[in-house]
Amino acid sequence: MGEPKKTPLLEEHEKLGATVVDFAGWLMPVQYTNVIQEHLTTRTKAGLFDICHMGEFHIKGIDALELINKLITNDLTKLGENKAFYACMCYENGTVVDDLFIYCFNNEHYMLVVNAGNIKKDLEWIKKHALGLDVDIIDRADQTAKLDLQGPNSEKILQKLTKVDLKNLKRFFFIEDKIDNIKTIISRTGYTGEDGFELYFDSKDANKIWNKLLSAGKQLGLKPIGLGARDTLRIESCYSLYGHELNNTITPLEAGIGFVVKLDKDNFIGKEALQKQKEHLKRKIIAFEMLDKAVPREHYEILENNQKIGFVTSGTFSPTLKKGIGMGMINIEHAKENNNIDIKIREKTYKAKIVPKPIYQFHGKK
Repeated sequence: MGEPKKTPLLEEHEKLGATVVDFAGWLMPVQYTNVIQEHLTTRTKAGLFDICHMGEFHIKGIDALELINKLITNDLTKLGENKAFYACMCYENGTVVDDLFIYCFNNEHYMLVVNAGNIKKDLEWIKKHALGLDVDIIDRADQTAKLDLQGPNSEKILQKLTKVDLKNLKRFFFIEDKIDNIKTIISRTGYTGEDGFELYFDSKDANKIWNKLLSAGKQLGLKPIGLGARDTLRIESCYSLYGHELNNTITPLEAGIGFVVKLDKDNFIGKEALQKQKEHLKRKIIAFEMLDKAVPREHYEILENNQKIGFVTSGTFSPTLKKGIGMGMINIEHAKENNNIDIKIREKTYKAKIVPKPIYQFHGKK
């Protein structure tokens, strides 16, 4: 494995007293104060996240659209300029290579944002399927920094540092502009269930923009937020995390993100398998809330009438609801909302209830 990699902001995190851990081969801040406080700060004010470990590929050329549309489950022909959407890349059997966000600059230039632990694998997969096509595949992961500014005060904070009128930037749209004279892609997207922005710029400017944002947001309650709260925020919002709700044994249909699978578009890798599975889906991921006082964790067994019907994919204590919540993969016949289930924790069972997804409704600009 070798030594873990460092984001350009590691020294900044250490100065702020962060607890740093190895995550997906990167040294990352898990918390600065505590997870609950950071979670609630993001929900009520604003949080700043270092996401520089994510991977960014630029795909350019006459055949860029053809290549990406063959690789992904969503329909790239429906993605207009300066717009972004979520998708999956699948293997031939329908299971997931990775989930990713795709940004369209024009129909000959796209940016793919992939998970940190999958950068090498994804790049090899893309290049394998690009043979014979007129495209350039440019890995910009090491040269690109990414910060997420999330929470109800995020627009007010960012507006202090950019001339573009952010009120006109709708959800899932992006613009190329400047933050404090540094060229930046400003995207109204995020992974928290709140309004917010994902910012991409040259990694050499990471420290400057990080500190400018913290300074601009100080009076509006902005705080740096670690991976711990990022996880609790995304679980409340029922957002999938690769390695949990998605992997090379789980399909997007089983993960409950069928909205990114466009079976009516031309052939894409995994289409045939997903078409067959849709007719006979045997399991799927559900959301649940604990009725008993307990915190569910990944891999815990899910039971009904003392029979195993599935397993927890992600679980946590919800700072918003003040109870245990989670997502789990269960047999389809048991996956009905309001059904009571049991979570097995250290040889004891604790009552829970299946609830609609998301547990926490999106609070932001539509």
